[in-house]
Amino acid sequence: MQSYGILNGAGADMEPVPDTNHFRVFTEMRAHMDSLKVTGKEPFRIVLEEAQGEIEEKKSRFIATIRPIETEEEALQVVEQLKKKYWDARHNCYAYILQGANPVVRCSDDGEPQGTAGRPMLEVLTGANLQGVVAVVTRYFGGTLLGTGGLVRAYTAAVQEGLAHASIRTMRYGVVLHVETDYMGLGKLQYLFGQQGIPILDSAYTDVVTLTVQVPMEKRETVIHGVTEATAGKAVIREEDPAYYQEAQK
Repeated sequence: MQSYGILNGAGADMEPVPDTNHFRVFTEMRAHMDSLKVTGKEPFRIVLEEAQGEIEEKKSRFIATIRPIETEEEALQVVEQLKKKYWDARHNCYAYILQGANPVVRCSDDGEPQGTAGRPMLEVLTGANLQGVVAVVTRYFGGTLLGTGGLVRAYTAAVQEGLAHASIRTMRYGVVLHVETDYMGLGKLQYLFGQQGIPILDSAYTDVVTLTVQVPMEKRETVIHGVTEATAGKAVIREEDPAYYQEAQK
C-alpha cells in the first residue's frame, strides 16, 4: 500500500473550514493511486533536472518549480529552500512522489482552501506517470479572490507549465543483452532489433561482432527467440541482471 498524506488549510480565497472530510479525501487519493497499479515492473517517468514555469491568473503569480528527488527528506528540503527564496509569497504549496513499487506520496495546500492546491498538483504528477519528483508552486496573491475552482485550475496549470519546461525520460524495467554473432548474422540482428524498436547501445567489432541492447522485460523472450532463429542458434547471448534503465531517446 502506498504511503501518503494530505496537509490542508484555508487561504485568502475562502473562509476557514474544519477538516471534517479529511478521511474522505485520504480514501479517494488512496483509490486514485491504487488505480495506477504500480507493480514495481511497470514503466514510469522521471525529470532529469530542475525546471520552472509561471502563469498569471487575475494578477496572482503562480511559479512552479519541478525538481528530481530521491528521498522524502530531500523533497522537504526543496520546499524549505523555496520558502526562504520566496519569503514574501503568500503560499508555497507542494506535492511529491518518491520512486518505488509503493511510492510515498505527499501534498500540502499550505494555507490555501482544502483540496485546491496540493491535491490537483499531485494529480498532474500522477497523470504524467512521474516518480522521484517534487513540485512546489509559489503564489503571490494579486488581490483578487479566485474561488475554489479558479485555484484548482491555476495550480493545475502551473504544474503543467513547469513540466512543459522539464527534461523528462521514461524508466523501463528490462535487461541488457550482449549478443555475440559472426558477420553473417549482423545484418539480420540489426533488422530484428529495428523491427522490435530495440536500440543498439554499443557495437564491438573484432573477429566477431558484439551488440549491446536494452530490452524491456515484456519483450525479452521474443527478442531472445528472434536472435536464436535469425542466427540459426549460433549467437551467444550474455544477459545482465534485470533492472530499471533510462529509455534511450529515438
